[in-house]
Amino acid sequence: MRIVDAVVIGSGHNGLVTALYLARAGWEVVVLEGNEDVGGATRSGEVTEAGLVHDLYATNLNLFLASPVYAELADELARTGFRPVVSDRPYASVFPGGTSLRVYQDAAKTERLLGEHSAADLDGWRRLRELQHEFMATLMPVYGTRLPSAAALGALTRGVRRTGPRRALELAQILACSTRELGERWFGTAEAKALLAAWGMHLDYGPDVSFGAMFPFVETFGDMEAGIAVAEGGISTLPRALAALIAEAGGEVRTGARVERVLTSAGRACGVRLEGGEVIRARRAVVAGTTPTQLYGELLSGDGVVPGADREQAERFRYGPGTMMVHLALDGPVPWAGDRDLASFAYVHVGPYVDDLSLTYAQSVAGLLPDSPLLVVGQTSQVDPSRSPDGRQVVWVQVRSLPSQIRGDARGEITARDWDEAKEAMADRVLAKLEGYAPGLGALVRARTVLSPLDLERSNPNLVGGDSVAGSHHVAQNFLFRPWLGASGYTTSVPGLYLIGASTWPGAGTNALSGYLCAQLLLTPPAGERLAGGVKAGARAVARGVRQAADTVAARRRR
Repeated sequence: MRIVDAVVIGSGHNGLVTALYLARAGWEVVVLEGNEDVGGATRSGEVTEAGLVHDLYATNLNLFLASPVYAELADELARTGFRPVVSDRPYASVFPGGTSLRVYQDAAKTERLLGEHSAADLDGWRRLRELQHEFMATLMPVYGTRLPSAAALGALTRGVRRTGPRRALELAQILACSTRELGERWFGTAEAKALLAAWGMHLDYGPDVSFGAMFPFVETFGDMEAGIAVAEGGISTLPRALAALIAEAGGEVRTGARVERVLTSAGRACGVRLEGGEVIRARRAVVAGTTPTQLYGELLSGDGVVPGADREQAERFRYGPGTMMVHLALDGPVPWAGDRDLASFAYVHVGPYVDDLSLTYAQSVAGLLPDSPLLVVGQTSQVDPSRSPDGRQVVWVQVRSLPSQIRGDARGEITARDWDEAKEAMADRVLAKLEGYAPGLGALVRARTVLSPLDLERSNPNLVGGDSVAGSHHVAQNFLFRPWLGASGYTTSVPGLYLIGASTWPGAGTNALSGYLCAQLLLTPPAGERLAGGVKAGARAVARGVRQAADTVAARRRR
């Protein structure tokens, strides 16, 4: 039986970040991943044709590039294989008749084109952008803190002091809006309103969900100013680079090692048991990069240590609608109607309008296959040509939103009620919609691979029902309430057991924050324990170094 300081369950980017910081602090750490490759929802592969690299699930890396992890480790991540590529044409929305709104990293160009579309929209855009800048400077720092914590309270206090209580409340009121309300307040045309609302659908913010404006308010202007980033050569380069740094720090990342049980002793988490029976003990922590459903419903199932209230909360944890991925290999760029420049944008949203998004969301939560879902078209090889070195094109289509369980079809055409049977017919609907905005697309399709909501969950059990954001982000399950009140700070009611990942604050996106903040928590023990803990960790690090040196000498003698 092996004994380590910490066991991390799952090799999503947050789990790898926690493990890396612990290993660098001298902890003996092992990461256990059930799949044969690291990454969780940050994985890529050749899923259509040989030589074409697709990001299977997540692709946008803006949040990671803005994280403290990247700020601290950028050079080392580049050395171990992770390099971002940034598009200066971040996103656009297309509309019937070949019209579009295009957002460039060049703010002046964006404003000029928006002004040509509508003087009122341009005025609203400028005013809202000023407010977003104010929000980012004053209240956004709370996003990078643990909730609840003294750091969060300090960030909030400093923000309110800087902007003033009334102004802070005005900014908070913007966040409380739905995306429909945000658009109606600041814009005059249906196109500009839809430009914002499409961002809300990346999470589970249908246009009429209160507090749905939070993500679009930040993303709309943030992606314009930063561009949209993807990983050169595929998003798997990020988790693999993190895993390489863990190994350099003396930690271990094991794939094909599925955890079936979190072990407890004397009321405390003390290790894990893998499928096949292997036991690994943890002296200090078990960190679960899972959903609450997995942790309490499977890994701790029947364990008397867990309070009944926590099990009840885990059973009540809500998931949002499902997502489908359609990966395309094309003979050429997407032939968008209207402006040819659209073929070079990182994202193109195909809604088209707010009412369409609202209907799609209502249909999906009612269990119906939507008649016209939102398409987020990622033109990945236009941003990163290394994905298709011979001129073929890699296109990533995220379909939002869909029912996890199919009860019917809004059009009455698809009779299948099982995703394995329905996914190709639904993909046909997706491509037919896309063809309406890009005539001739069908003739360019060389191959396609469809991942249904069920396929997403099979590949990654955190994506329950194909929910790509690992749990609803509505306000009742966000901030201090993520995953529930009293459990938002990564600790659990079981001493020694921690929960991280998209089901915890600050939620979805490749932001690395829950992994980073949990590592900070583990590395800042109560004052009386700090010296003893540091001495023990240092002693273990020295012992590890001696063992490695001895192994090297022995290997040389054998030669």
